[in-house]
Formats: sequence, C-alpha cells, structure tokens
Amino acid sequence: MALLLLLFLLTASAVSADEDAFIGVNIGTALSDMPSPIQVVALLKAQNIRHVRLYDADRAMLHALANTGIRVTVSIPNEQLLGIGQSNATAANWVARNVIAHVPATNITAIAVGSEILTTLPNAAPVLVSALKFIHSALVASNLDGQIKVSTPQSSSIILDSFPPSQAFFNRSWDPVMVPLLKFLQSTRSYFMLNVYPYYDYMQSNGVIPLDYALFRPLPPNKEAVDANTLLHYTNVYDAIVDAAYFSMSYLNFTNIPIFVTESGWPSKGDSSEPDATLDNANTYNSNLIRHVLNNSGTPKHPGIVVSTYIYELYNEDSRPGPVSEKNWGLFDANGMPIYTLHLTGAGTLLANDTTNQTFCVAKEGADPKMLQAALDWACGPGKVDCTFLLQGQRCYEPNNVVAHSTYAFNAYFQKMAKSPGTCDFKGVATITTTDPSHGSCIFPGSSGRNGSFPNTTSLAPSSNSSTSGCHSVYFYGAGSFTTSVILGVLLMSMVCL
Repeated sequence: MALLLLLFLLTASAVSADEDAFIGVNIGTALSDMPSPIQVVALLKAQNIRHVRLYDADRAMLHALANTGIRVTVSIPNEQLLGIGQSNATAANWVARNVIAHVPATNITAIAVGSEILTTLPNAAPVLVSALKFIHSALVASNLDGQIKVSTPQSSSIILDSFPPSQAFFNRSWDPVMVPLLKFLQSTRSYFMLNVYPYYDYMQSNGVIPLDYALFRPLPPNKEAVDANTLLHYTNVYDAIVDAAYFSMSYLNFTNIPIFVTESGWPSKGDSSEPDATLDNANTYNSNLIRHVLNNSGTPKHPGIVVSTYIYELYNEDSRPGPVSEKNWGLFDANGMPIYTLHLTGAGTLLANDTTNQTFCVAKEGADPKMLQAALDWACGPGKVDCTFLLQGQRCYEPNNVVAHSTYAFNAYFQKMAKSPGTCDFKGVATITTTDPSHGSCIFPGSSGRNGSFPNTTSLAPSSNSSTSGCHSVYFYGAGSFTTSVILGVLLMSMVCL
C-alpha cells in the first residue's frame, strides 16, 4: 500500500492541461433518414456545439463544416485500417483526400485511427501503431502535425481490475501494442482516447454498482467509493474509469499522457432487459456529465486536469442493429427535435437542446389512468403544486379528464422545480415535450413569455415555511373526478392535526 501511495504522489501532477475542458458530440450515420450535412451543421450552430467527432471523413460533411470554426475529429473506419497500417503511401493518400483537401477552411484538429480495435478487430491490432505512425508522417510532410493530433479510441474494457483505480492495469496480453502506442502518443504530445460507458458498467455489475453512482447523483459520504491505497473518494463511475486508465498508464511508466473521452452517454430507451435505459436516466447522466466536465474539476487522481468528452451521440440511429438501446443514445431525432431536454446551469448556450427555449412536462400518451390519478394527487398534495385552476369553473377545468388535469399539474411541478432532472417522471407516466400544452385561456406555467400563474390565488398546498405548529396537512384523494378529490382534500386538511 505504501508503495502504491508513493507512486500516486509522484505521478499525481504529471499530466498537464493546455486548455479548458470541452464537450463535443459524436455524429453517427446509421439513420434511415439521415439529415443533410447542411441540416446537421445548422443544428450544431443552433446548439453552440463547437467540437464534433465524425466516424469517417465524409466529404459533404467536411464541406458543410467549412468556415464554421467547429473543431472536427475525423476518423479512419476500422475496415480501412489494415490497408493504411501496411502502406505508407495508402496513409498519405488518405490524408491528402480527407484532410489536406479540406484544411484550413474546415478546422480538423484530430484523426481517430479506427475505433476500439483491440476489442472489436483484434486481427488488425499488429498494424495499429504502424497506421498511426504513417498518418502522422503524412501530416508532418504537410506541416500539419502541430495542428492535428493522431490517436485511436480504446474501450475501457481493456482495463482489468478497474476498482480500486490504483490497482488497475491494461490487459497484459495487449502489452506488445499498448507500450508502443503509448510511446507514440507521448512522443507526438497526443492524448489517450478512451470510451467510457458507466451504463454498461452498471448493467454488468449485477447490482454491485448503485444507479446513483453511475448517474453522477449526489451520494452521502458513507456511500462514496474509497480507494484504500490512495484514500481518494470516488463519487461517480466516470471518474473511477478515467483514473483507472491513468493508473494503468502509470503501471507501464507513462505518466504524462492526457485522456480524452471520445464516447460517453446513456440510452434513453431499451427493451425489457434494459429497464434503466430511460429518458430520465439519459437526461440525468448527460446533464450531470456536461456540468462535471465543464467545471474543469478533473478527477480525484488529477484534480484540475481537464478531461474533455464527446457525448455519444447527436442523433438516435434507428438503423443500428442490436438491442433497442443501441438505437437510442441520441440527443435529437432525425428531424432535429430533442429526445429530451438537457437541464444545464453554467453551460451557457451549449447544448441548450430545447430548440424553442420552452419545454413542458405532460402526461405520457397511453399512460394508465389510475397511475395518472395517483401522480396527480401527489402533485396537488405533497408536491405542493397550485391546482386552483383545475377546479370547476376555473380556466383549466376543461377538458375535465385525468390526462388534461395531470398534464397541468405535472408541468406546474416541473416548472416550479426549475426543470431539474428527474422532476418530469412521476413513476413513468410523464414525459418532456417542446409543444406548448396551453389551450384557450388556460396558460401553462413556462408558456411563451408567461409564467402561467394568475393573480389573487392561494395554493391548496401548505407553505413550506408555514408557522403553524404541530398540525400537518393530510390529503385524501379518491379515484373519482379531480374536482371532488380536491374539495374533499381541502375540507379534511383543515380538520386533521397530528
């Protein structure tokens, strides 16, 4: 333990950062109705996304990105790796066609050579480092090596015994590739590209990893994971994986290579075997990830050393094979509509993916009416939503059904809670939309230019700072019409003291 702690102290500040962290996005192409490059770039601009990673070097996309200033990582697809890794001339031709032809108008800043080669295409592993060197040589010949870095994304599964991070190491069977790869990255001042998916770590842990730990949700100190060798506290899976990679490089005597996370995200939908692939969890993970990266806090091993990250991904890829979750990692659908609305503070206009600057919480189509009624009762009771406008004769009474009334109450709670992650779920019967549900004189909270409140009203829910001592409000709601439930709840509220 003392030796490990000494190693940690010696290497804790070895990695340095040259700039603030950034959030980028991956742009996949497995869509049945792929938006045009012009549409893609328009969405990037609207969302103030300044860093993108392409899974190829599509000519039309690179032309569309010209003169935008957006920093672009282009990729060499896995199927092209063998040819490039065995021929310097093939590598030079690739750079000429896919890089030199587009710079400086298109701001290409990195080339990702393959993707997760060691775990997905191991037969190409022997030529991986040669491919990186050939591509880099072509950049040197064109005097572009100072502007464009060369690296190769790796799956975090190449790290064995990833917790505690201080004891992590790369799969030793890949040492003949990893050692020369790290030497190349060190000599060219490039970075180690790592794909980090806490979703998969959580799913494969058989309940060992708590969901909150995977989603960056706050944990009480006694629930934080502690590395007994370094006494570092880990509050999320993401940091633990990144630090495991740092320690794995240290184990091979490389202590000055920064890490870029080239993929990370959470699916918003899954099949029956993927119950935690939900809109709310995807929203929570990506919102918290963005805040975590942009605050430049680094990781417990390297505090203050930035770990820039690309979210996987910009669009849902409905043509991608595999389970339902594989098609649902995107922030937007093919029409540019947000799958959910990220809830960010301190991120400026980055990925403010409510394209109308308005989002609402509504009852989910097809939701069980009994569950809607229960959620409505909670919102207008313990949730302390002002449901006055749902009473008979008030502006939002019609249409008098549980879907309409619960939609109003859900949205009022969502807006009251500042659209925080997790506040539009109501046990799965609510969802976020950018369509304003206001109708007639019933203006919903958060609606265009209005806050949805009306003067001279009193909330049915007690004030959180009420001075009443020893008397607790108790609400009783039946399964009948909402108006009857509220009136009954008001009568009983004034009668029950505990």
